[in-house]
Amino acid sequence: MDPLTETQLRTSFVNASRREAAKATLPDLSACRWDDLDYLGWRDRKAPLLAYAVIPVAGEPVGILLRSSDAARSPRKALCAWCEDVVATDDVSLYVARRGGAPGRRGDSIGTLICTQFLCSRNVRRVPSRAEAGTGSQADRELIVRRRIAGLRERAARFAGEVRRTC
Repeated sequence: MDPLTETQLRTSFVNASRREAAKATLPDLSACRWDDLDYLGWRDRKAPLLAYAVIPVAGEPVGILLRSSDAARSPRKALCAWCEDVVATDDVSLYVARRGGAPGRRGDSIGTLICTQFLCSRNVRRVPSRAEAGTGSQADRELIVRRRIAGLRERAARFAGEVRRTC
């Protein structure tokens, strides 16, 4: 993922008002390892039920304001719809995003299960287990990781497209 500035992040939101985007608590951008990210996701430290994801779509960042139903609940075992990691299933949350434009102003929304702490990029880069790769070569294991990364990018971009869709 290409590095983003605070201005780029705040102007990328497709389903947030200017006021909501301006109030968003941003992560420490200097600490981001951009080369290892397929999207940037974070929870708002000041408003625990709010979270954000900025997803590259066709080379442009698409920011999404997300809401979690319950930040204080115990961890939920489920499969993240973005990374689809079968190993890291301990902490997945239902996030809901208001659609962009007129549909969002009417209250239309879309939800999905995502890793609570947005660790999808890390999850898809983990070394494949023996169950996943068998006794395959290093090249086979690298191919599995590349496929996971491509799948994460495609599923996250598809979600961003659904949030942006206005009809």
